[in-house]
Amino acid sequence: MPGNPRRTTLATVAASAGVSVTTVSKVLNGRRDVAPGTRSLVQSLLLEHGYVPRSARREHADSPGTVQLWVDELCAYSTEIIKGAIEAGEESGVAVVVGPTKDPAGGGATWAHDLVAAGCRALITLTSEPTSAQLAVLSRVRLPVVVIDPLNLPDTPVTSVGATNFAGGLSATQHLLALGHRRIAYLGGPATTAINQARMHGFRAAMEAAGVPVPAEYIRNVGFCYPHGLQEGAALLDLDPAPTAIFAAGEESALGAIQAARARGLRIPEDLSVVGFDDTELAVMTSPPLTTVRQPLRQMGAVALRTALRLAAGEKIESRHIELATELVVRGSTLAA
Repeated sequence: MPGNPRRTTLATVAASAGVSVTTVSKVLNGRRDVAPGTRSLVQSLLLEHGYVPRSARREHADSPGTVQLWVDELCAYSTEIIKGAIEAGEESGVAVVVGPTKDPAGGGATWAHDLVAAGCRALITLTSEPTSAQLAVLSRVRLPVVVIDPLNLPDTPVTSVGATNFAGGLSATQHLLALGHRRIAYLGGPATTAINQARMHGFRAAMEAAGVPVPAEYIRNVGFCYPHGLQEGAALLDLDPAPTAIFAAGEESALGAIQAARARGLRIPEDLSVVGFDDTELAVMTSPPLTTVRQPLRQMGAVALRTALRLAAGEKIESRHIELATELVVRGSTLAA
C-alpha cells in the first residue's frame, strides 16, 4: 500500500469538478443554493478522492480511535487471533471493532470514508485479502492495512503477519518420519493458496531429504475445514496401500481425517497417526489430543494490531511481511509405526 499520499483538499475536488472551492464548501455544509446536478457531481468526487472534512479529523485527532478487524468466519482459529488483537488494543488504549468484511461493490469509496470519519485509525483483515480496488480506496483516505495469515499475498504491496508455514510442514513430517512412518499422506488446503503451498513444500522437503517417495495419490489439496478432512481422509484411507500417517495442514481437516479413520474401525494412533496445524483449543479437546504444529495465534493478532498502529502513526516498519515461528507440539495422536 503506498505510503503517505498527499491529503485531498477542497481545491483538488473543485478542480476535478470544474467548480469553485466555495461551491464544494457549500455542498459539504449542506447548503441548498447548489444545483442538484452539481451537488451530485461534487459528492461523487469527494468520495472518489477520499476527502475527510477537517472537522472530522479534528474531532478524532486527540482521541485514541479504533482499529477495524474484518473477519468473515468465527471459529477456534480466528477467535484466538481476535483475542490477541483485542488484548494488544487494550494495552495501546484503542478499541478493536470486529465485523465482517465490507463489500463496497457499487458503493464507491463511501465505506472507507465512513471508517475514517468515525475515527478508525487502521484496518486489519483476517485470512481474506483486500482487493486492489479496496487498497486503492484505503490509500486515498490514508487508512493503513495489515493482513493476518493471508491465503495469498496481494499483488499490491501490503503489510501482512503470518507464521513459518514451510518450517511447520517440515517439522510435522520429520516427526512422522522419526517415528518410522514411510507411507505418509498430505491433506492440504486449496491447491493454489500460498500458505498451503508453503506447508506442502515443507512436507515434500522432509520426504525428499529422507529418500521417501510420495505417490501422487497421497497428496490431497482441497480445503482446511472439517468436511474436507472427512471426505479426503476417507479417500486416502481407501487407497491400497493406505497411508499409516497423515499430515493435515489444518486442524479441522485433521479432525475430519480422524473421524474418517474411526468410521473404518481404525484406531488413533495405533493404526493411523495424524498431525494437524494451528493448535487451538480443539487440539486438546479431541481424543486422543492432537499432535499439531502450533501457530502463535494470539501473538499474530497482537503483532498485527501493533504494526497497524505504527503505520497509522507514520512510522517505518522493518518488513512488509512478518513471520512468527511455529512449533511442533507432540500429543497422543501419533505413535511409532
